[in-house]
Amino acid sequence: MELTTEELPQDQLPPEGDPPRSGYVTIIGEPNVGKSTLLNAMLGQKLSIVTRKPQTTRHRILGILTRDRCQAIILDTPGLLTPKYELHRAMMSAARSAIGEADIIMYMLDCTSPSETSEEILVDLRKRGKPVYLVINKIDLAEKAEIAPIIVSFTNRFSFTEVFPVSALKGVGIGELASSILHLLPVHPWYYPADIVSEHPEKFFVSEIIREKIFDIFREEIPYSASVEIIEFREERGKKDLISAEIFVERDSQKGILIGTGGKELKKVGEASRKDIELFLGRRVFLQLHVKVRDKWRDDPLWIKRMGY
Repeated sequence: MELTTEELPQDQLPPEGDPPRSGYVTIIGEPNVGKSTLLNAMLGQKLSIVTRKPQTTRHRILGILTRDRCQAIILDTPGLLTPKYELHRAMMSAARSAIGEADIIMYMLDCTSPSETSEEILVDLRKRGKPVYLVINKIDLAEKAEIAPIIVSFTNRFSFTEVFPVSALKGVGIGELASSILHLLPVHPWYYPADIVSEHPEKFFVSEIIREKIFDIFREEIPYSASVEIIEFREERGKKDLISAEIFVERDSQKGILIGTGGKELKKVGEASRKDIELFLGRRVFLQLHVKVRDKWRDDPLWIKRMGY
C-alpha cells in the first residue's frame, strides 16, 4: 500500500513546492564498467566497494540520493555474466530482481572497451518498457572522436531515453546525469527520510570493506574464493568498537596464502581494512580477522544463502 504525503512522518516530507518524486533506479552492465564508481559518485560518498578487478560486486548495493524534492533509490548490481558457480547464479538473480524493481534503468558501458551488448539483454529491456539511459563511462580515457561511433552503434539498436557520456571516477557529467534521472522519477512520496543514504546495516559495509582489501592485496583466485562474515560487532562506550570477522576460502592452500608467513599478509588486510572502517564509521575500532576453509562454498546453495547472497 502506498502512503500519501499526509501519512508520511515529517522527516520523509520534502520541502513545500512541486509534488515529490521518488523511485528506483538500477545500474546494469558488464563487469568492470564502473557501476560501483558511478553509484559512489552520484551519492557523493563511498558505499560500494571499487577495485580494478572484474566481478567485485556480489550483492545488490542500495544507495539513496535525495535532492530537489526528488529521491532516487539507486541499485548497483553485479556485472552481467554467464554463471559458473551457484554464487554467480545468485548474483545474476539479484541483478534481474533489481531490473524488475526499477522505474528507470541505467545501462552502463566502458567506452575504452565497448563490448557488443547481447540482443537478449536488449530484448529484455524492450519488454519491460521502462526508461533506459545509456551511460558511457571512462570518457576521460578516450578521444571525443572515439565516443561518437559508440553512441551511433548503440542507439541504432535500442531507443534509449537519454545518452550520457561520463567519467564516474573524475565526476565529469555526473551532476547532469543525476539531475535528469531525479526529475524523470514518478510522482510519489519519498520512501526514506532525507538523511538516509542506505538501508544496509553498518556491519554489511564493514564486511564489504574487508573484502575490498582482499581484492586490492591479492591476485587471481584468492579474492574470488573469499567471503567475509561479521561474527561480532559490538560498540563499547568510551572504548574502541569490537569487530570480529571470519574470512572463508575454499582450500587450505588459499588459507595459507591469505595468512602469509607469520601472519604477514593477513595483517596487511587487517590494517588496511581498519583504516577504512574507521573512516566509514567515524569512530575507532579493534578489528579481529580469522581465516577458515569451507570447501567449494561458491557451489553450496545453503552456504550462499547463509552469506546473504
